[in-house]
Amino acid sequence: MTSHAARSATEPDAAGSPAAIAIAGFKQVYRPATIESALGELPSNANEALRATYEKMLRTGGERFCVKPGVMPDFDALEDELPNFGAVLDDLRKQIALCLETEDPLELTPMLLLGDPGIGKTHFARRLSRLLGTGYGFVSMSSLTAGWVLSGASSQWKNSRTGKVFDTVVHGDYANPVLVVDEIDKASADGQYDPLGPLYSLLEQDTAREFVDEFADVPVDCSEIVWVATANDAGRIPDPILNRMNVYEIPAPDSAGARRIAQTLYREIRDSHAWGARFPAALEDDTLDRIATVAPREMRRALIGAFGNAKLARHERIEADDIELDRSARRSRIGF
Repeated sequence: MTSHAARSATEPDAAGSPAAIAIAGFKQVYRPATIESALGELPSNANEALRATYEKMLRTGGERFCVKPGVMPDFDALEDELPNFGAVLDDLRKQIALCLETEDPLELTPMLLLGDPGIGKTHFARRLSRLLGTGYGFVSMSSLTAGWVLSGASSQWKNSRTGKVFDTVVHGDYANPVLVVDEIDKASADGQYDPLGPLYSLLEQDTAREFVDEFADVPVDCSEIVWVATANDAGRIPDPILNRMNVYEIPAPDSAGARRIAQTLYREIRDSHAWGARFPAALEDDTLDRIATVAPREMRRALIGAFGNAKLARHERIEADDIELDRSARRSRIGF
């Protein structure tokens, strides 16, 4: 149940422009009476971390902000920044338009972003959370073999704890955060654990309403989470997961798109540092041509290095020779 006692908030997004006004009501994500009962039933030798979790839940209460945009978010600006995400943004516009003028909550179908490494999938999810005015959570499935990363491990196990889903909703401020499951295709199951197992219920609204973290062992309403998964290869994702999501093939940006992305990143870096005021507001064409030849993931590192090179060379602007592409390409990819 969502209370629509609203507050509005506007704050700059990651690119420095105002985010859409978010109308925030309150949603009860768990019932304190249930937590009180669970706490009272703990034996004297119970896991102390579990006891502390229940006590914290009682202190913070069961209500969290549940936000939706008060007006259509500025997806045009985001599409200009990330032109290869046009298909995703078209669908988001349609879904958000349905709830803008009503009391209906924001309902976004879980989405899977497929594409080569470094084209901006995770960056897109972060920017989406800012535009929606909600929280953000992230879990990398690369090399993980245990389902408890998402859904917690039984308190009977040594060093067990709550999972990422529980932490993002219960210990966060929002009932409907954007939660990114990164590199979902790289999750590997063994004979005992399926790391994607919790998603079978979490991606369905009806079953997500009473999601039970294995550590906390109390129901939490996770039905409002905005799910964004990223992957390189859909063939490694089980069909029941794919069938629960809108799947988008994200192409690499074309030359013009890469130039726009580079210009946006340049302004973002420049505007977020005091030393940035010493550089012009935009890159020159020859510099853009050079930086646009690398993937968006590499652009940020290359640009930061170029700012330093320009400063050491006493250049008044970043010149094409200040950009060291070979060094950027040799570095390991750790996310955009």
